[in-house]
Amino acid sequence: MKTIAILGATASGKTSLSIRLAKEYNANILSLDSLSIYKEIDIASAKPSLLEREGVKHFGIDEILPNENFNVSVFLKFFNEAKKTSLKENKNLIIVGGTGFYLKSLIFGLSQRPVISEEIKIKVTTILQNIDKAYSIIQKNDESYAQKISHNDSYRIEKWLEIFLQSGKTASEYFKENRQKPVLEDITLFEIDTSKDMLRERIALRTKDMLKKGLIDEVVYLEKNYTRKPNSMRSIGIKETLEFLDGFINKNELIEKIIISTAQLAKRQRTFNSTQFAPHVKDSIENIYINASKILTT
Repeated sequence: MKTIAILGATASGKTSLSIRLAKEYNANILSLDSLSIYKEIDIASAKPSLLEREGVKHFGIDEILPNENFNVSVFLKFFNEAKKTSLKENKNLIIVGGTGFYLKSLIFGLSQRPVISEEIKIKVTTILQNIDKAYSIIQKNDESYAQKISHNDSYRIEKWLEIFLQSGKTASEYFKENRQKPVLEDITLFEIDTSKDMLRERIALRTKDMLKKGLIDEVVYLEKNYTRKPNSMRSIGIKETLEFLDGFINKNELIEKIIISTAQLAKRQRTFNSTQFAPHVKDSIENIYINASKILTT
């Protein structure tokens, strides 16, 4: 089994390239997308439909409900399922998506969290009653970690507080001292290189297409069934649509806000891939197709 990863900013064309390679070179696909993992979030995630998947088996798509928590441990479970199935079926594995953090966890290893006592859990619950104050604790003690998460990401803030109060160390310190062996060692990384102007144009086209497909109706359905509390409801496309539904912005402003937020995400993704992974191939879709084909056939 050969394993490759295709990285790239959102809307860079990763999905179509991965499906093309999977069909031609007998491969399954593991998604690295942190929103496609959720069932019923179809338009906002821009996940490929069953028709677009063209019969290629995908892991990491439509796996959990929008009100269930998703973290790197859950992703590891899906990776193990994808690897086991691919080995059994004598297929290659293509890992594709924009959430490079999960791939980094596979390549550099995961760390075990400390066992959290009931006393600490109670303390954390009390602190979380004021989410801004809880986030400020992280900013004061672990600035690098604070920069990686949103100020209202209650799940990750909770996990940081548990580690800090239980071990007396920041999450950054704890994970550095308790790193495990890599889960995935033999892998070739490719990254789609797209100009900022072209990427912005693709993001704009995709955003308008999402609205045409029924993004607003999808968000209405999600809010009705899952409320606004889950982390998934704070995702790009969903949070802006909720602003529109609340009457704070009009439809044109909704489109523009989604485009801006998505472009900012794309910039963060490119920066992460450049700084967190060893030098790797950055090229056009067609050149990556050619080079990936060589690896998958050897």
